[in-house]
Amino acid sequence: MKRLFVDALGRLRSGWKLVGYFLAYQIATGILVFPLVLVLIAKHRPYLPVLEITEPFLGALAGLAMSAAALAMERRPFASLGLALGGRWFREAALGVLLGALLMLLPALLLRASGAFHWVPDTGGSLRGMALGLLFFGAVAVNEELAFRGYGFQRLVEGIGPRWTLFLLALAFAAIHLGNPGISGAGLALKLTTLLNIAVSAILLGLCYLRTRSLALPIGVHLGWNWTQGNLLGFGVSGTTLARGLWAPVLHTKPLWLTGGAVGLEGSLACTLFCLLAILGLALWKPKTCAAIS
Repeated sequence: MKRLFVDALGRLRSGWKLVGYFLAYQIATGILVFPLVLVLIAKHRPYLPVLEITEPFLGALAGLAMSAAALAMERRPFASLGLALGGRWFREAALGVLLGALLMLLPALLLRASGAFHWVPDTGGSLRGMALGLLFFGAVAVNEELAFRGYGFQRLVEGIGPRWTLFLLALAFAAIHLGNPGISGAGLALKLTTLLNIAVSAILLGLCYLRTRSLALPIGVHLGWNWTQGNLLGFGVSGTTLARGLWAPVLHTKPLWLTGGAVGLEGSLACTLFCLLAILGLALWKPKTCAAIS
């Protein structure tokens, strides 16, 4: 029974480290969010939009705190998490933002050329809103990358290897998006396409970490993907409509699984194509810090 929890060297197994991290993260996030809920309810305000905006920031703080604590218990430096800030880190983050933007721009241009939609000015959007969107989606990127490519992901890679880790956490990443507004109410074909794309994007983001051993590239891709999809191009982001830009798409009569419908571009088959091409490119890329996928 003891071997169920520890390996031959007496160390806690990676799977239990992953479980412990997620439980601690959820508890820490709840501790940060709960007082905000009480304050908003006490003031009789509609609190859901406020929570949607603030929760990623609180989640990012919880993720950083729990990661630092877990690494300290293992006597590992915090920089080993992939947050060794410096010139190289910010260059990789910028490259990631560009890649994430292209993964939304290219499907949008392909769909626009096929007559799937057209853009109209969004009277509710503004440059200020786009700047705030950059901050919001930056917090979302840090929060979700810490949760899914951070400490737990990295320990699982050590325990069961990269391939199984990519597969299992891709399923988990898709599962947590099931409750998003545009996905939960989508038809079967659109829901399946969206969940496939989210799982594929998780594999892509995992490869971004494995190829660089840094969270800079996956955080950049995540930020570029969400901000470009929502604030720049005006689509929903996993069905949420918090992001407003200067333009809004008007969808034509095309299958929703082709355009993404209310989910956004990440629900479209065009997105699947470009994500698979990006994964192929990452699989062929062999930087010095690259990890073998076996």
